[in-house]
Amino acid sequence: MIQPVILCGGSGKRLWPVSRPHMPKPFLKLFGERTLFQQAIDRVAHPKFLKPLVVCGKNHEDIAREQAGSCLLAVEPVPRNTATAIALAATLAKADDILLVCPADHLIGDGELFVKAVSEAAQLAKRGLLACLGITPRRAEPGFGYITLGDALDPGYSISRFWEKPDAGQAATLIAQSDVVWNAGIFVFRAGDFLREFAQLRPVSAELVSRSVECGKELEGGFYPSAELYDDIVGESVDFAVFENTANAAVVTTEMEWSDVGNWRALMDARPSDRQGNVADASARMADCKNVLIHSDGPRVSAIGLENVVIVVDGDEILIMARDHAQKLNEYLESDLP
Repeated sequence: MIQPVILCGGSGKRLWPVSRPHMPKPFLKLFGERTLFQQAIDRVAHPKFLKPLVVCGKNHEDIAREQAGSCLLAVEPVPRNTATAIALAATLAKADDILLVCPADHLIGDGELFVKAVSEAAQLAKRGLLACLGITPRRAEPGFGYITLGDALDPGYSISRFWEKPDAGQAATLIAQSDVVWNAGIFVFRAGDFLREFAQLRPVSAELVSRSVECGKELEGGFYPSAELYDDIVGESVDFAVFENTANAAVVTTEMEWSDVGNWRALMDARPSDRQGNVADASARMADCKNVLIHSDGPRVSAIGLENVVIVVDGDEILIMARDHAQKLNEYLESDLP
């Protein structure tokens, strides 16, 4: 049996204004009647998987509990990025438990291929390797991470190199190679193996996580690590802190449909479009438009003669942006925009 761990955090800036700090992307219904978080839970409702453990922040505890149903919660007192969140989950597990770590905000279209890839990754985990899933790339996407495959392991491959969000030119060069995949940010490993690597590579952070769990408490279906100790941890992504530095990483490749829905362009690519590449609400009106996204929570939006534009209306905020600037929205929010 595999223990799913669903990481449910983030500020949601890259899909602003629909996604905001109090209601970030995982908790939104962007594709159908279930939120991305609920779809992540549904995805592991399979005989191979145990009941998920959800790692969330205290600011989102109530909504995570509301949407998660009977799932167990580990509540971070402060956000400390994915390496810390995963170490928290691994510390709460048994050393031999095989963990499947999934972000709560990804879109995955083929459940059977997902289970197959995770099962193959679990075979690698039983050998003591830290495995991740690699997606066969469909386009040159600067917003994704990439992995260059190494030697065949049967199943999977060793990892030759990680590429963290290359620019457009480098992304085009990478996908032209047959040995490159997207890094899906989905991981499979034994809890004890991950903690040993984390302790070796980030000993101070590993010790603080361990102590925060020892001094934490379990209450009403949730676990709460010590806030005082957790606050002292230096937050890092698991890719940077562990996977890019360990000699024990491996990757399993899959052709399943996948998107991290990381910005408005990625969301646009994941939704059905008309023949001109437009993606719009049913009430929107467009004439002579190409590659235009219109998303509104109420007012009808009309667009004429536009190309490669994103228009978003949410409450008291309106975003109008060139589609190719979607990856830069986070930078704008940290500077000029409210």
